[in-house]
Amino acid sequence: MTAVVQTDRLTKRYGGARGIEDLSMTVRPGEIFGFLGPNGAGKTTTIRTLLDLLHPTSGSARLFGLDSHRDSRAIRARLGNLPGDFSYEPRVTGRAALEHVAALRGVRDLRRADALAERFRADLSRRIGDLSRGNRQKVGLIQALFHEPELLILDEPTGGLDPLMQEEFLAVIGEERDRGATVLLSSHDLDEVQRACDRVAMVRDGRLIAVEDVAAMRARAHREVSVRFAGPVAAAELAALPGVTDLRTTADTVHFHVSGPIDPVIKAIARHEVGDLEVTRPTLEELFLSYYRAGTA
Repeated sequence: MTAVVQTDRLTKRYGGARGIEDLSMTVRPGEIFGFLGPNGAGKTTTIRTLLDLLHPTSGSARLFGLDSHRDSRAIRARLGNLPGDFSYEPRVTGRAALEHVAALRGVRDLRRADALAERFRADLSRRIGDLSRGNRQKVGLIQALFHEPELLILDEPTGGLDPLMQEEFLAVIGEERDRGATVLLSSHDLDEVQRACDRVAMVRDGRLIAVEDVAAMRARAHREVSVRFAGPVAAAELAALPGVTDLRTTADTVHFHVSGPIDPVIKAIARHEVGDLEVTRPTLEELFLSYYRAGTA
């Protein structure tokens, strides 16, 4: 299947300043692809280059198999975009803004826009300049979604939204994936990415440091185990088990990491009287920071 988004050594420099460097990635049809990194990592530069708002210094980008620069008009007809700094003429209402965008796209039926406004609790009768950041963001989301595009490119889409609307946003993009749309979601919100995305690309200082399947990445990660025994247990017994690392004790509790199968550890623990047991996996944030530390090293 043709990739929906594909970059090959995409580079954008601002004179001598860094933008993005040799960025190669592929976004598959029908997936939610997270583009993850802290502010200033190069996420917005990448998106603006994909949209032909910036021209690459070198390398290439293709969307739907089309050249991002030469075929930019045909590409934009098939996508919905929410920029990270969404703004509009402050004197017009949200409804007037949507009607204008709909006219440009040749869309006459705004019933989907109205349905989205109801879900996001967006008041389209108010002037955009009078809206809070979160309520402006709702209008931005609606204009990106209402025409049911094949590709959604969303840059920090939940900025300013309250937790309830963040939940609604996650539900909506899940429905978009279900209908066959592809989503490129740029974010520094690790919880959002963890809950929404199928795969994630991690960028650091303008360079791609990893592309990972979110579920597989978490499955490979170590578990954090904390065991409180009812009586003394030799720490060496647990330290000798396969996959056990970073063992330490505090008072009557033993803490350690386990990589790989956990069954041998559970069987060893079960030979003793256990007062409490807790097994957790690292958050995506912890995994992400481990990649960053590795990249620094």
